[in-house]
Amino acid sequence: MTREKSSNPIIGLADKIWIFPRYVYKYSYLDNVLLTWKGSEHQYKSTLGLVKCLDLSSNKLHGPIPEEIMDLVGLIALNLSRNHLTGPITPKIGQLNSLDFLDLSRNHFSRSIPSSLSQLNGLSVLDLSSNNLSGKIPLGTQLQSFNASVYAGNPELCGLPLPNKCPDEESTPLPGRNDGANTLEDEDDQFMTLGFYVGLILGFFVGFWGVCGTLMLNRSWRHGYYNFLTGMKDWLYVTAALNIAKLQKFRN
Repeated sequence: MTREKSSNPIIGLADKIWIFPRYVYKYSYLDNVLLTWKGSEHQYKSTLGLVKCLDLSSNKLHGPIPEEIMDLVGLIALNLSRNHLTGPITPKIGQLNSLDFLDLSRNHFSRSIPSSLSQLNGLSVLDLSSNNLSGKIPLGTQLQSFNASVYAGNPELCGLPLPNKCPDEESTPLPGRNDGANTLEDEDDQFMTLGFYVGLILGFFVGFWGVCGTLMLNRSWRHGYYNFLTGMKDWLYVTAALNIAKLQKFRN
């Protein structure tokens, strides 16, 4: 990394120098940066406005996130963890479409997570733990795909992937679901099931005992039924014998 004078400074280092009768500040700027990211090296010369990585973690930064950071639309990694940052997470964070890594843990951010955060489809690493965030986690495949530990330490947060449900999720039916209609359908299903078993039992008594009971009580019907079965047996026997005889004769 080199340090040299710049006519268009973006990132600067200040040195305090005593020149009678007061202190003055001498600035020098970093215009040449070598950045290694995912195994490849990138060199930036006078293009720090397109900086890819910004790590301000473990400092004593106070107040909200500076809005100017949201103008660095080329950011891939942003780490502001372990500071004393306060206020809500700015909705403008959704402008950082290239973000792959975002760590805002161990600060004092409050209020809800902005819905614009769910629009960062390329985000693979996220940590919002140990803050004062509250409300429902915005719905979006990206935010729900992370482990619950990403949101740990925010007792007022609710919604997936956290186990605790939001109050509106417990009282409000899911989209497309009508609890009243479902109740009526369940009652209809129970009625149809009950009717099936009742019909099965009645069918058994009417069909089986209606025939067998009649034969047992009426002697003439019983004899007629017996003769019918005997005749049917004899007919089957004669028919089978004739067919066997024809088959043997045909073979001979």
